[in-house]
Amino acid sequence: MTDPRFAHLLKLMDQYQIKALALNPGPVFTYLTGLSLHLMERPTVLIITKTHDPLILLPELEAGKLSASRIPLTPLTFNDDPSTWQKVFTYASHRYNLEGSTIGVEPTRLRFLELDYLQKAILVAKFVSAEKICESLRILKDEEEIKEMRRAVQIAQEALKAVLPMIKPRVTEKEIAAELTIQMLRMGSDPELPFSPIVASGPNSANPHAIPTEREIQNGDLVVIDWGARSNGYCSDLTRTFAVGSLAPELEKIFNVVNQANAAGRAAGAPEKAAGSVDQAARNVIESAGFGDYFTHRTGHGLGLEDHESPYIFGKNDQILAPGMTYTVEPGIYLPGMGGVRIEDNILITPTGCESLSDISRDLTIL
Repeated sequence: MTDPRFAHLLKLMDQYQIKALALNPGPVFTYLTGLSLHLMERPTVLIITKTHDPLILLPELEAGKLSASRIPLTPLTFNDDPSTWQKVFTYASHRYNLEGSTIGVEPTRLRFLELDYLQKAILVAKFVSAEKICESLRILKDEEEIKEMRRAVQIAQEALKAVLPMIKPRVTEKEIAAELTIQMLRMGSDPELPFSPIVASGPNSANPHAIPTEREIQNGDLVVIDWGARSNGYCSDLTRTFAVGSLAPELEKIFNVVNQANAAGRAAGAPEKAAGSVDQAARNVIESAGFGDYFTHRTGHGLGLEDHESPYIFGKNDQILAPGMTYTVEPGIYLPGMGGVRIEDNILITPTGCESLSDISRDLTIL
């Protein structure tokens, strides 16, 4: 098999001494096959070894999707009678000689449902985390992936522009979030968004992961909007903060500090630098302004087929940045009972530095 992604995986399996890899549908599964299969109450698992074509165990009703796979897949299907499913897994174990193997699994993805069938089918096996394999496989984005991420950013930005005129007093957070979702779909996002938009106004904006409520926008509010689109599976993840009417001086001050911190974080990325240095650059601005206690999360996280993946942008992360890595820079200040500010951009490490894929205005906009 000459597919470069699959060839890379086989090298990683050799490096980490893994005989087989068991994957649920999810980011690594999609990265390798190009398929997006639906996880349900029926088991679905892809088994990859170094000596056979990948074997996929799945319900009969899903088998028609396999023709679109970017790599050859050998299917083993089963019907809707659960009493027959274990036999299929046991047959797969014998066919691929998995007894006594070290089998890697994606620790945040493989369900107990599939793991239980595998363990009953392979009586002597060592199941281990393949987290390092999965991370190394996808952390450097190729041109095709970067193209999709650029498109996901543009979809999100155009959707927000379409929504801005409705952000005014007496409109609720939920109404804005609903319209933003609709606009992203209209602009061409995949139906499955990376996450539900966050719209948080007034005191609610002091909660970094607020859920939109029935609260009506009021004059003097800060409004934090955290949203993202998908393009062929690839995510964008952006945040902008707006003012409705004139702000209290303290709120305007924290906006300016966060904007400066965002600029410092964006500028800090470059090949051969530690991921933690990006966090430190943004955090130093906020701490120097006296608001360090109110910046309560890391500066960012990797981005790709998942909304949160490596590299993680926190101060003690010594992982070295390299061209093709993509991540967010999203410093924030959150004053309980008053309001909060977050400004988030999507960053690509280039051979000579870094590039912000997002360019929608970061300046204080009064709506």
